[in-house]
Amino acid sequence: MSTRDWDGAVAELARTERLLVALDFDGTLAPLGDDPMAVRALPETAAAVARLADLPDTVVAFVSGRQLTDLRLIGAHSDDSSVWLAGSHGAEFWRPAAVAAGLEPEEVAMADVVQEAAAADALVADTERLVEDIEGAWIERKAYGFALHTRLSAPADASRAGSLVDGLVADRAPDWRRRTGKNVIEYAWRHEGKDSAIARLRAETGATAVLFAGDDVTDEDALRSLAPHDLGVRVGDGETAARVRVADPLELAELLTALADARAS
Repeated sequence: MSTRDWDGAVAELARTERLLVALDFDGTLAPLGDDPMAVRALPETAAAVARLADLPDTVVAFVSGRQLTDLRLIGAHSDDSSVWLAGSHGAEFWRPAAVAAGLEPEEVAMADVVQEAAAADALVADTERLVEDIEGAWIERKAYGFALHTRLSAPADASRAGSLVDGLVADRAPDWRRRTGKNVIEYAWRHEGKDSAIARLRAETGATAVLFAGDDVTDEDALRSLAPHDLGVRVGDGETAARVRVADPLELAELLTALADARAS
């Protein structure tokens, strides 16, 4: 869709009884950057998110491949925030204090977690050694695995790093989930995806409709999972299952602001 062709879809979505606005962060609310920890939401997207979060019967959530600790940092997310978080592609959740207080603690098989974490730590250390001499390639440790970043690598170096790490993971951890993104490959021993994160957020918040926006291949699972009365938004180029496409985070801010205006009227 071209600019502002999303007006009708936004106006229709705004009429739902209880709305969940779920948003990827990197490349969606914030431009992509060479230093992942220096990324921040644009002032325009941050303002639109704040407006939506203040509206009645409207829940905002960040749904990211980032682990929660990093997502909270780059999202300037405080303990008193009303914005829900789904980190590590939905393997980690953070809920506002008022919601979390009424929930029973989740049961976790700690023995399995400890065993997997120990094996993962050894594997990540080996991948770090594997790419340490490849210019621009580096490993980001995550809560349930790791990511190979090649944004700063020449194409040939990026391909070589990917092949080496793919081979090691296939040999040592063939059951891990592999995801590709823009200049990144992620590997995780937890298999949750953004589609399951959206389903869980929908159920826990009681949402009657969902807007999900994302910019990358890893967001397509969530976009494909949406119902006909939901609204999927793809930020930027690339093949997509989304009904609406916006050019960049700035146009997404315009769309979110229009949604807040329509919902408040």
